[in-house]
Amino acid sequence: LAVLCSPSLAEQWQSEMRDKFHIDAELVLPSTAPDLERRCTFGQSLFERFPFVVVSTDFIKADRRRNEFLDQAPELIIVDEAHDCAGVGGSRGITQRYELLSGLAADDSRHLLLLTATPHGGKSQAFRNLLSLLDQRFADMPEDLAGPQNEAIRRDLAGHFVQRRRVDIDGQLQRYAGEQTPFPKRLVAEETYKLTPEYRAFLNRVLRHARETVTDSEGKRRTRVRWWSVLGLLRSLASSPAAAGATLRNRSASIDATSVEEADALGRVAVLDLTTDETLEGIDVIPGSNIAELDADIAKSKRFMNELARDADKLAGRKNDAKLDRLITIVKMLLSEGHNPIVFCRFIPTAEYIADHLRKAIGKRIAIEAVTGTLPPSEREERISELGSSSSQRVLVATDCLSEGVNLQDAFDAVVHYDLAWNPTRHEQREGRVDRYGQPSKTVKAITYYGEDNGIDRIVLDVLLRKHAAIRRATGVSVPVPGDSDGLVEAIMEGLILRSDYLVEQLAFEGFEDQRRGEFHVEWENAGDREKQSRHMFAQHGIKAEEVHREVERVRQGLGTEEDLQTFLASAIKLLGGEADIQDDALLVDLTEAPTDLRTLAPRSLEAFVAKVSLPVLETQVHLTRTHPFVEALAARVLDAALSPTDPSTVARCGSTMTRQVDSPTTVFLIRHRVLLTTTENGVQQPSLVEYCEFLAVDHLGSDPQWTSVEEIEHLLSDSNLLPLSGRQGNDLLEETLDNFNLVQERIDGRTDAIAANLLADHLRVREASKRTGVRYKAEPVSTADVLGMYALIPESRP
Repeated sequence: LAVLCSPSLAEQWQSEMRDKFHIDAELVLPSTAPDLERRCTFGQSLFERFPFVVVSTDFIKADRRRNEFLDQAPELIIVDEAHDCAGVGGSRGITQRYELLSGLAADDSRHLLLLTATPHGGKSQAFRNLLSLLDQRFADMPEDLAGPQNEAIRRDLAGHFVQRRRVDIDGQLQRYAGEQTPFPKRLVAEETYKLTPEYRAFLNRVLRHARETVTDSEGKRRTRVRWWSVLGLLRSLASSPAAAGATLRNRSASIDATSVEEADALGRVAVLDLTTDETLEGIDVIPGSNIAELDADIAKSKRFMNELARDADKLAGRKNDAKLDRLITIVKMLLSEGHNPIVFCRFIPTAEYIADHLRKAIGKRIAIEAVTGTLPPSEREERISELGSSSSQRVLVATDCLSEGVNLQDAFDAVVHYDLAWNPTRHEQREGRVDRYGQPSKTVKAITYYGEDNGIDRIVLDVLLRKHAAIRRATGVSVPVPGDSDGLVEAIMEGLILRSDYLVEQLAFEGFEDQRRGEFHVEWENAGDREKQSRHMFAQHGIKAEEVHREVERVRQGLGTEEDLQTFLASAIKLLGGEADIQDDALLVDLTEAPTDLRTLAPRSLEAFVAKVSLPVLETQVHLTRTHPFVEALAARVLDAALSPTDPSTVARCGSTMTRQVDSPTTVFLIRHRVLLTTTENGVQQPSLVEYCEFLAVDHLGSDPQWTSVEEIEHLLSDSNLLPLSGRQGNDLLEETLDNFNLVQERIDGRTDAIAANLLADHLRVREASKRTGVRYKAEPVSTADVLGMYALIPESRP
């Protein structure tokens, strides 16, 4: 298999594959590909050499690499953040991604999983492009799928397309298909500050100058370059004095634009909060300002800009920066409540500025780190990991380079939006770093922080953030802003800042802007209604919860529950010479005095650790699933001990015990059945060997044998007082059973045929739910079933 993802998520995917599936995947990045290729033989592709890879989508999408990957790509492709590969957006990079996936999807035998937790952005062409990767017929489906005339299309699409929200997983009981689903409760709040007189005066001074420079410029290209410089400057001023000073001293990319269109494209990337990962890596860089370079008297204008930069520097610190001062109080409050917060900022200088002042104010007892785009993805992950394990409480200051896809829920449980995002989806992504599955805290907190007298913040709040929250509450879904939201914000800002004589604290809606805002909100509400109807049509259709629950229960009958796994681990570790105790929902393991062969099996080479068999799991704990190598190794050691005639462990294939659970002598058998399951597709047969174990129990075998039900056997074996029995009673019963084993064999043979029929029925039922057609299945027993164990249960009251 291959996972395609952004480079910032590659190491996370690698660790998740290792920790949850125990698959060691190689990273294919610009920095790792040369070394991987050196490990290949002559003429061999690295995708032939390494069966499991995590690949940077942007690295592999280039024409030279793409063709090699298409030739050698594995059978299963998982695409993370698939919405970034929809092929709509105009840039060459987005087109290349779509071309890559189209080439992979062209092979009908390949399995393709497209994953996204980003809501449908309202662009129907992008949605169709994604669906066409699953089936080319969906490229021409109608805009509106409602009505009986489109029922066939809806049902066909539901076989490929699954939409599920948190409320679909029974938000009241937090259970889905009988499984506990521990999502936290999100507490939202707003906190405000008021500008100091010094900061307000500086903002108004810059606003007046910005208005003059843009309205006085000649030529459309120059006007647009200056406009983006002004907007970027005002945004950095609203962020922090550090970001303002850096913007005033730096040159932005838009100065080199040769056309209005290019100036707008470069400006939007630098100033607005776009959501594709193509801009995510550079999203926290300050936008720069080009007002001086476009002035007729460049030297004079540059002197003025430098003067403004020096004035911005003087505003740094708690005395003149009320936004920073109030934040420190908020962070202290969160820490006192037991939270570990993330403070999200828009620009790198702001994040470093905040982290520095937080350290001065509270850093002696609290670990504080800043993570921004100045660090490569691997170092970001390393710094977060170190921060998570360095202190009982911690604060992370981050830019939006961490707002998408990154798991931060293990170490953090609160978010502060220090800088308001000009895109509600970005806000949702930030909060999603902590409010996600596996969060060990029962509650998480999200604080929207804004200036009461900062009109720029109020515009973003009223037009976007509050409306987004209201629609989310009303519809139960997160609905992205319809159409070109960036263009709307840009137009409103331009109209209010450049066409009025308001000061920064007086910016408000009036006239055209107020009317346009109303029309925009109506359009957004309609989009919410459409999204709600869409989810009603598709949610739960592809996979029905009751069907999942039925299959999970059948698996549990054969393999046991998580509690059974925990009990096995505690017993097996003690049996093999280690120490293990169950405390609440955790398992305390100590292998320091265990035999060497058991210590070598320890996960992460830990001789003492805390393990859990179910989520959520803290970063300091080990998650032991049934297929974890440590669990498999323990099971193999127990089996080896049972088969070895010299192993000192008390692991018996044959034995006897006295119990109150039976009224008459009863013999329990552990039986292993083997079934050959053959799948035939397009004339090609694919055989699979299926093993199935079960218990059989019988009493009065010699006269009138009575076979016990599975439920009764589980009750028999649940007796915690079962102890080995010495003497003749157990031996007599075992010898009697062996003398009449022909009756046992008849029962076993009859069960093998039934097991094969049941396994085939299970397989057909699951495949039918997956809507797979043109495939035939056959199941038949293989040889005689094995008797792995035989145990005599003697009534405790028997003399």
